[in-house]
Amino acid sequence: MRLHILLRNRWAAFLHDLAWVPLAVFLAFWLRFNMGEIPSNFAGTMNRMMLVASAAHLITFWFFGLYRGVWRFASLPDMVRIAKAVMFGALLTFLALFIWQRLQLVPRSAFVLYPLLLFVGLAGDRLLYRWLKDRRVNLAVEERKPVIVVGAGRAGELLVRDLIKGSQYEPVAILDDSSRRQGQEIHGVPVAGGIENLPLVARKTCAEAVLLAIPSATPKLIRRVFDLSREAGIPCRTLPSVSDLADGRVEVSRLREIRIEDLLGREPIRHDLEDVRAFLKGRKVLVTGAGGSIGSELCRQILEYDPAMLVMVDHGEYNLYSIEQEVKSQKHGDRCHALLGDIRDHERMAWIFEHFRPEIVLNAAAYKHVPLVEENPVEGVKTNILGTCQLADLAVRFDVQKFIQVSTDKAVNPVNVMGATKRAAEIYCQNLNARSPRTAFITTRFGNVLGSAGSVVPLFEKQIRTGGPVTVTHPEITRYFMTIPEAVSLILQAAAMGEGGEIFVLDMGEPVKIIDLARQMIRLAGLEPDRDIEIRITGLRPGEKLYEELFHEGEACRRTKHPKVLLAASRSVDWDELQQLLAKLREDCRRRDISDLKEVLHRFVPEYGRPEQDPNS
Repeated sequence: MRLHILLRNRWAAFLHDLAWVPLAVFLAFWLRFNMGEIPSNFAGTMNRMMLVASAAHLITFWFFGLYRGVWRFASLPDMVRIAKAVMFGALLTFLALFIWQRLQLVPRSAFVLYPLLLFVGLAGDRLLYRWLKDRRVNLAVEERKPVIVVGAGRAGELLVRDLIKGSQYEPVAILDDSSRRQGQEIHGVPVAGGIENLPLVARKTCAEAVLLAIPSATPKLIRRVFDLSREAGIPCRTLPSVSDLADGRVEVSRLREIRIEDLLGREPIRHDLEDVRAFLKGRKVLVTGAGGSIGSELCRQILEYDPAMLVMVDHGEYNLYSIEQEVKSQKHGDRCHALLGDIRDHERMAWIFEHFRPEIVLNAAAYKHVPLVEENPVEGVKTNILGTCQLADLAVRFDVQKFIQVSTDKAVNPVNVMGATKRAAEIYCQNLNARSPRTAFITTRFGNVLGSAGSVVPLFEKQIRTGGPVTVTHPEITRYFMTIPEAVSLILQAAAMGEGGEIFVLDMGEPVKIIDLARQMIRLAGLEPDRDIEIRITGLRPGEKLYEELFHEGEACRRTKHPKVLLAASRSVDWDELQQLLAKLREDCRRRDISDLKEVLHRFVPEYGRPEQDPNS
């Protein structure tokens, strides 16, 4: 480590190069005299030549910028600079000795051998150091479409190397906020300053794009680079995140457009992977709603923790087929079973439980689209309440160890049927927990996930592609947002922590104004809101709230050992009354008596339909 730090120091590199000058001169004389003793009358000349050559090369080494390059990234442009510095230094040495002593007692072969030896020494040490670090050397360089690379770290170097090796891009500048990197060169590409200089550097270099090469970049940094790129009037692309670059390969082909998830995401969250691994490893896991946005991501992440079996259930044939094909290629994919089935079908679900005997159940099956469920309340109740309760009862009957109910922030003070049905499911699972000593029931509650089926993001993308308008229901409407992988990782974290009876609420960060989301997505498309694309206010839809909440006023919120997972206290309800309400709901669904069904929902969830208040007021 100390050697590595020393070689990265410019002064240490300079002293190393300067030491090679007298060594090269000595070796030239030694070779001239057949690797024997140097005659005494030539020794004085050799010493004078060492002194003159050292002074000459001191000047040329600095003049030709040998210390702008980083040893680990030594490449062809660095070799060219070394060759120039050695050649011109040798020329200065020749002229100085000619003027001083008319080259008396200076072997002519020394002026051939010493520059050659010096070049081999300076270039060889650099390439050897790079080979020791990377186990390979690539000196290729080609001209391409001019681009600025943001990030001078390992990923930036790998990207620049791949760009030079052959692509449509030519890196003309690198930007990095590290002052240590600024002024250096990587593969001959200058680190031209900090990121704030992007518009200026873009104008000077005529760059046509910006490539963000920081896989660990925070959303704040991505927004900063994106905004500066817009200011410069050029597009911005990025490497995937650290989690998406699991194989460590940094290549031009992996560059992608910046997505809204990149801009709205939050700081990376540290998870207790060992807790989750201990929870899932060697267990038989059942995921319902496996073809949906959350269910499919649950399947992907669960497989990473080496389960004994993963049973995927969904009533949608195509969605189930899609996730089955995807997970088959993953590690442990041979342990997956894809089963068509509806959680409302008691006979089918009972067969699945009896045949596969799951130890852990994650219920992500639900109707979640607010306006559609508002227009089809019977179907919403049959799936979100009756189907969930039936599944929970089967979990108790077949001694499932943990049952995780995936819920939503719309279950808090619900003003729509969808939210009320999800809250009713929460109530049932939490109260069933007290009556089932062998099965722990755990609820996880969170807000919207970016890019999920039926969410606002795909809708806005479609509207932007067709030229607008982008429709927003209210200028003040806000929602909590989270990426799908982040939401699922927190679900698994909460499930691993839970002992039974808990409602875990995922910390969603700050709510986002939907109109701001629309503007940001329009800008991502390279357009300007209200100029290129109209934003049209359409009015709130049936059952839609202005503000979402994560806690009911009667739920005491507590911290857990995970900073992004909160705990809400559950409410006890008379069990016999719950059973009567469920029986009444089944009857209302059978008769399709919507008026009475909503009345029973009010009794099941007393806070359903109360006037909405701004939680910030």
